[in-house]
Amino acid sequence: MTNGRRTFLVGAGCTQFIKPRGKRTTEDMGLEAATKALLDAGITYDSIETAFVGYCYGDSTAGQRSLYNLGLTHIPIVNVNNNCSTGSAALYQANSAVKHGQVECALALGFERMKPGSLGTNFPDRPSPTVLIGARSFELEEEFGQNHGPGAPRMFDNGAKEYFAKYGGGVDHLAMIASKNHKHSVNNPYSQFRDGWSVEQVKAAPKITAQLTKFMCSPTSDGAAACVVASEEFVHKHGLENQAIEVVATHLSTDGPSTFEGRSPMDVVGYQMTKNCADKVFKDAGFAPGEGRDQVGVVELHDCFAANELITYPALGLCKENEACKLVERGDNTVRPPSSQTSQHPPHFISSHPTQYGGKYVVNPSGGLEAKGHPLGATGLGMHFYIMMQLRNWAGPMQAPGLFEGSDPRGKYGLVHNVGLGGAVVCSLLRRPEFYKPGGPDGRTR
Repeated sequence: MTNGRRTFLVGAGCTQFIKPRGKRTTEDMGLEAATKALLDAGITYDSIETAFVGYCYGDSTAGQRSLYNLGLTHIPIVNVNNNCSTGSAALYQANSAVKHGQVECALALGFERMKPGSLGTNFPDRPSPTVLIGARSFELEEEFGQNHGPGAPRMFDNGAKEYFAKYGGGVDHLAMIASKNHKHSVNNPYSQFRDGWSVEQVKAAPKITAQLTKFMCSPTSDGAAACVVASEEFVHKHGLENQAIEVVATHLSTDGPSTFEGRSPMDVVGYQMTKNCADKVFKDAGFAPGEGRDQVGVVELHDCFAANELITYPALGLCKENEACKLVERGDNTVRPPSSQTSQHPPHFISSHPTQYGGKYVVNPSGGLEAKGHPLGATGLGMHFYIMMQLRNWAGPMQAPGLFEGSDPRGKYGLVHNVGLGGAVVCSLLRRPEFYKPGGPDGRTR
């Protein structure tokens, strides 16, 4: 178990994630998300003692520029840039400040205003920090097959190619994952895309790499999200018991030697980094090695590409290393058709029929990055926002069933996974606290 006191997410806010067309400024989006988080928590900005603001495409002190709209209170504001895991990295810092007694209440905010098209650098006069990772992945194509396309999807596709070479499976499994996420997004009013593409439509979309089509890839997006972290004393002082969600454990991991010295395209895109982070989080939550995953009910994980969702299942311990494709085929990541249809159709037609939740886990009920969108600085905080709503039972049509069944009133855990190449992974294990009282007052009455 980690040292320090208990911490709780007491407020959260999110904008709609939209196509990057320059229609909104970062300070405007940041103001919206932070205001929503404060309103959700029922507090004013004066209660925030420190803030961490994440973004990748913006000038220095953009965090201050955004938060100064809420007030000029002299608090420490630290700007964070950790590639696609930026939002969760900001939250990791805010949680640490509360956990270790620096403050009673902290804010994590993330936003992004992106350019259309594939990701690129803002500094073309110098090598990218990820150049060694890209070079390593492309070198390994001699062993796992040549590929093509923009750097990021090509690297993650190489990871899937290694997985299929070792354990079987293929493009159909990637299409099933992507279709699942697109169908989930239909229930999310904040999602960038709400088309609900079928498996067949996903496979027929334009090819981006050897295996990935356009609908298997997350889009660039504009958007913002924010979370308020508080101590247990703060929760009770402000009467937030019925909306506080405990951060049972959270951890940030970076690359190990296998990323650069091994012969695994999966490790190049963060497989071992994710496994290390997830194992640490479950250990910090009090579980023995390999245990605790059966107590997770809902997951928001980093499906920047369908290939990464596939290899992340075993990295998080949601299945054995060789059983990710079986998890997909069983529908243990998603909705399932009514039982009367299950035996009539092969697994890859699951998404073509009326569905209901019923898998072992509900993964990315928000629609995931592939459909909901991927504004880099906001993504991880958005994941925590959506899991908070699930564990409050406030997720509306996105709500995963069965989270509060059983003898433990705290219900099941929610798991967040956010990865950035270069690299950093943040995993968080969240749960409703024991002092929650059914029917008691909460933020919905404000």
